[in-house]
Amino acid sequence: MTETATSELDDAFHVFDTTLRDGAQREGINLTVADKLAIARHLDDFGVGFIEGGWPGANPRDTEFFARARAEIDFRHAQLVAFGATRRAGATAAEDPQVRALLESGAPVVTLVAKAHDRHVELALRTTLEENLEMVRDTVSHLRAQGRRVFVDCEHFFDGYRADPEYAKAVVRTAAEAGADVVILCDTNGGMLPAQVHAVVSTVLADTGARLGIHAQDDTGCAVANTLAAVDAGATHVQCTANGYGERVGNANLFPVVAALELKYGKKVLPEGRLRETTRISHAIAEVVNLTPSTHQPYVGLSAFAHKAGLHASAIKVDPDLYQHIDPEQVGNTMRMLVSDMAGRASIELKGKELGVDLGDDRELVGRVVERVKERELKGYTYEAADASFELLLRTEVQGGRPLRYFEVESWRAIVEDRPDGTHANEATVKLWAKGERIVATAEGNGPVNALDRSLRVALEKIYPQLAKLELVDYKVRILEGKHGTSSTTRVLISTSDGTGEWATVGVAENVIAASWQALEDAYTYGLLRAGVEPAE
Repeated sequence: MTETATSELDDAFHVFDTTLRDGAQREGINLTVADKLAIARHLDDFGVGFIEGGWPGANPRDTEFFARARAEIDFRHAQLVAFGATRRAGATAAEDPQVRALLESGAPVVTLVAKAHDRHVELALRTTLEENLEMVRDTVSHLRAQGRRVFVDCEHFFDGYRADPEYAKAVVRTAAEAGADVVILCDTNGGMLPAQVHAVVSTVLADTGARLGIHAQDDTGCAVANTLAAVDAGATHVQCTANGYGERVGNANLFPVVAALELKYGKKVLPEGRLRETTRISHAIAEVVNLTPSTHQPYVGLSAFAHKAGLHASAIKVDPDLYQHIDPEQVGNTMRMLVSDMAGRASIELKGKELGVDLGDDRELVGRVVERVKERELKGYTYEAADASFELLLRTEVQGGRPLRYFEVESWRAIVEDRPDGTHANEATVKLWAKGERIVATAEGNGPVNALDRSLRVALEKIYPQLAKLELVDYKVRILEGKHGTSSTTRVLISTSDGTGEWATVGVAENVIAASWQALEDAYTYGLLRAGVEPAE
């Protein structure tokens, strides 16, 4: 970020992202410098105003990040922020090495963490309350004199306000008088509730006149609500992390906060058109940190606009707004219809339309599909998680009960050999017919299902070269509750990719191998359908 970079938005309201610092403290996240650079690019693309990159001088990785970010990223929307602490007690800001590191980072904005809880000052900093105020005053003034814009994070502010409200407010006043542009009230332990946040922010704003921000942790599950409550009370700076990543249970989630501000409050906090990138950016960052995106996350989750109940589907068929609080396209997401034993006619009609299968207002056909789905779900199938298998079932019914066939299986078998040295050999043989040719193929694998997958591929790839692109990317097994004594049913879900998209198929049988074979057959059949291959007669 250069100091000349500008935003399309004015400075009246700040969206401040701290994924690269506070978000990186989540258990299971360990970001490399390359990861941090990639996330910074995504956040700038999204249009946040400030990106807190880390604590330069505290560790070599963050120091390297700031050096490389200055050289490698041409920020279009965001300003890069360096995080650090006020100077040490008994010293001066000018001679403090960690304050010097903040300046050497080259970041045009600095966020300082300051103690706002009297007990933390005395027990953690081991200094006096007055000296703590002087540490704030001196550090802010010094950084301002060096041309830096300064934000001050008042750590443990809400707990400190409860213990000694006058001292907590004194920290806010001191920071603002020394030149801090914004003073952020931090719910560091995450224990506040929205009404409490609103009351405190309102009072502090009235008593100090400082520009206030909010930093909320999610320990009560209220971080987003607390952030919006602070905005209601007059805060004009919100600190968030992508997907709510952060210490313990996380921070205020950037994406619901921004969506609420834009769509519910009518505030323009992102550059034009960027809100539609919300889902893409959320998932892209999840990929970088190597965490599976939450399917039930508001606004951006796969299930955020998914409808399962027949009553909902009937209403949505008339008007989608009857069961959706926004148009999902506003945040780059899509409405999905889930097909299950709860499905009614409207669910099937909408799902057929979504999949591009014309049901032609055929009530008898739709009724057959409804009954077929309910019958199979009773046996253990699940189509809400296996759209590809449902589409094949739907096309079968449209064709009068004739399945879509690219090959006809004569038989298959899988053998697991237990050897004396403790190793195992897995071999599978498939016999099938394709385009009038009988094919017998055998293959080995690292398990019986993998061997079946390979043998099926060996049998079909010469006839259908499109299958070379297919790759099994996920495999899930669930043992369903037995219905007859100790017997049980196995359900297998397989996700397959052709490099441009993924689809899921389902199989159910009394054993895992047979269930896997069903799901594999559907996966290959759907892959050929997706590739535009004409089925065999």
